[in-house]
Amino acid sequence: MLVCYTIPMVQQHTRRRALSLIGATGAIGLAGCLGGDDNGDDGMDDGNGMDDDGTDDEMTDGGMDDAGVRVAHLSPDAPNVDVYVDGDVVLEDVPYRAVSDYLELAPETYGVMITAAGDPDTVVFDDDVEVGDGDYTIAALGELAEENQPFAPAVLEDDLSDPGEDARIRLVHASPDAPAVDVTAGDGETVLFEGAAFGDAAAVEVPPDMYTLEVRPATEDNDGDVVATFDVEPMAGTVYSAFAVGYLEPEAAPANEAFDLEVVVDAEHHDGAADDHDDEQDAADDDDGGY
Repeated sequence: MLVCYTIPMVQQHTRRRALSLIGATGAIGLAGCLGGDDNGDDGMDDGNGMDDDGTDDEMTDGGMDDAGVRVAHLSPDAPNVDVYVDGDVVLEDVPYRAVSDYLELAPETYGVMITAAGDPDTVVFDDDVEVGDGDYTIAALGELAEENQPFAPAVLEDDLSDPGEDARIRLVHASPDAPAVDVTAGDGETVLFEGAAFGDAAAVEVPPDMYTLEVRPATEDNDGDVVATFDVEPMAGTVYSAFAVGYLEPEAAPANEAFDLEVVVDAEHHDGAADDHDDEQDAADDDDGGY
């Protein structure tokens, strides 16, 4: 069965948010607040379009760049979740396919715990995560049922640098029942990604244009039968992540979530548009008390 989709473009969230975590021994300052705030803004993509982040470099008091960290819920049979950092809730009721804005964290090791939403006793992940300089996505991958892939968050390093006149697209294979895949365009004439297995992430830079992405089981000649297509139109100077999610055979899976491509905007660089949007959005939020 061939599945065809048109990916909607573009839903904007171009900024980072302010958060303070108060622990037993003091305060950890974060520039970027998600969940548990008073203005009702959850910092989430709604799962139907594209989400993006700001790329302004901010400094800690010690003069070191903060790390940008976001969370992507890509486990199709997992419930909505809460995310804790060092014992404090930073994201609440995160649904499947949601991708948060970036939190800014000082580079160090943090205790990260993921639980079922509203149920802190149902823990699906609890471990230390080391955060260095740079930007990262903590992606919840696999299945709680472990029929195809075990549940395990993966830490992906995000390259938000300017691709210039091109666009950069990163593919993340997060479909538990899909084999390794090739992704082509132009009826197979252009190979964008080859041999991408579950959990793999790889990026390619392409000229801005309309593309039909063709997903195929990986073969030596990149000519496997097309199982799904997705129409995308990347823009110059823009960085995207494309998360391949859901099941190729949802009727036989632990959750009835069909194979799809969740595309988010990671960063925009064209003519300072992202910075301008940040300033405009922050001003609007100051006027209306958030959204």
